[in-house]
Amino acid sequence: MKPPMSSKLLSPLLFLVILALFFNPCASDISNNKLFQCLSQRVLPAAAVPKMVYQPADSAFTTVLNNYVRNRRYNTSATQKPLIIVTPLEESHVSAIVICAKDLGLHIKIRSGGHDYEGLSYVSDDPFIILDMFNLRSIDINIKDESAWVQAGATLGELYYRIWEKSKVHSFPAGICPTVGVGGHISGGGYGTLIRKYGLAVDNLLDARVVDASGRILDRKLMGEDFFWAISGGGGASFGVVLAFKVKLVRVPETVTVFQTEKYVDENVNATDMVYKWQLMAPSTDVDLFMRMLIQPSSSRVQNGKITVKATVITLFLGGSDRLISILDKELPELGVKKENCTEMNWMESVLWWSKFDNDTAPEVLLNRIPASVNFLKRKSDYVQKPIPKAELEGLWKKLISLGKGGLVFNPYGGRMSEIPATATPFPHRDGNLYKVQHSITWSEEGSEAEKNYMSPIREVYNYMEPLVSSNPRSAFLNYRDLDIGVTTKGTYAEGQVYGLKYFNGNFDRLVSIKTAVDPTNFFRNEQSIPVKPQ
Repeated sequence: MKPPMSSKLLSPLLFLVILALFFNPCASDISNNKLFQCLSQRVLPAAAVPKMVYQPADSAFTTVLNNYVRNRRYNTSATQKPLIIVTPLEESHVSAIVICAKDLGLHIKIRSGGHDYEGLSYVSDDPFIILDMFNLRSIDINIKDESAWVQAGATLGELYYRIWEKSKVHSFPAGICPTVGVGGHISGGGYGTLIRKYGLAVDNLLDARVVDASGRILDRKLMGEDFFWAISGGGGASFGVVLAFKVKLVRVPETVTVFQTEKYVDENVNATDMVYKWQLMAPSTDVDLFMRMLIQPSSSRVQNGKITVKATVITLFLGGSDRLISILDKELPELGVKKENCTEMNWMESVLWWSKFDNDTAPEVLLNRIPASVNFLKRKSDYVQKPIPKAELEGLWKKLISLGKGGLVFNPYGGRMSEIPATATPFPHRDGNLYKVQHSITWSEEGSEAEKNYMSPIREVYNYMEPLVSSNPRSAFLNYRDLDIGVTTKGTYAEGQVYGLKYFNGNFDRLVSIKTAVDPTNFFRNEQSIPVKPQ
């Protein structure tokens, strides 16, 4: 996380207050008691307050904190813990929490699932409280007008399941991981296998409910189009607390087709040709076809003890296998996929397949909110605007083989993504981008030495990719939070601009203007939040 605050930047009085909060448990108790008292005056009935407030001395505190920690890098004995966790039971409670926290000068971290890769919703070097939205997860599906209201604490798995209960030919274009919280996923952009057909989650928003810095509950009409635009991809936690989104449901066919195929560079002479051509084909093919590619070092199957590179293509096609095969035979024969490699299924079965559940798994598994396991991880992102030449791909293979760990995920754009203007939402990475790269590494070993051994390779590959990806700025995806690309310690425009231009390109300054208008005191903030305009 960000470096600890320097005492030179603080007034002597404020410095003493912070020291007291850090090192004096009684000071923390005083803050918690004041918050408890404030909430008791504002929440009706007041008896609800004990049910939604967890203090460090409470037996359930650690469980509630850890339930939604999704990166073990930010769950160690050295990790700064919140002063208190507040879990509102009703939307009006969120308003009360914001008002009380602001009155008491408490720093809020807003959590709606915890999948943010850098733990910004549940970790801080400053004294802070967590406003955890997991109790607010109602979902109201209206198939008649093809819409749904979904609260921020619901998960994508819960949303998909509730849609499936009402219709077998509707869904929502969002992510593949069922335990991701709706609030952060959608407000940061949100994408999945329907991206080329229907765009991002934020491209299918109709309305929202938000608590602003004054504690008011606002819908789209009351907040105005600027505010609504900002939370449609600009990250809700910079502007307020997202309570719920009204989303537009989309149509999916009764039959879809999936397949997964692998090519190893050392045993397939056309593997590099296939990867090169994928860059041309995957963003330009039929919008019903989404083809994700994973590139990673792997043990060779033909040379014992050797490392090679494996390219894995994972596909969803909105239609039957016959039409899919006719497209692939014409546009990417190097892949070598035949009809017998494909599986036709219904939409829900494809959701489970992409989530790596067994074929006989019941859809109810999507209602499970807690993953079976949580590891240490680091993610980074890039955008590719020109096909990477074969020679550079071969250089990348050598780099990955030498490192022996980590990998890259290529997600194709094109289709609907190329039709929507870069300024339509804060998410700017539209026409001109062939695909997005996720740099990925995961490990289970504990300790600082293990972290160093895994963090170093992903950063080395990221540095290698610099001349091959977007530049001026080198763009990044907000929902793949990456503190390497810049942090704010003082909340200044200059600090925010460093990472803000990478996430939002030309939309950054509009976000700053909106932030200044709706939250001029920068109450809603984190290590990569939108800053206010300089005075």
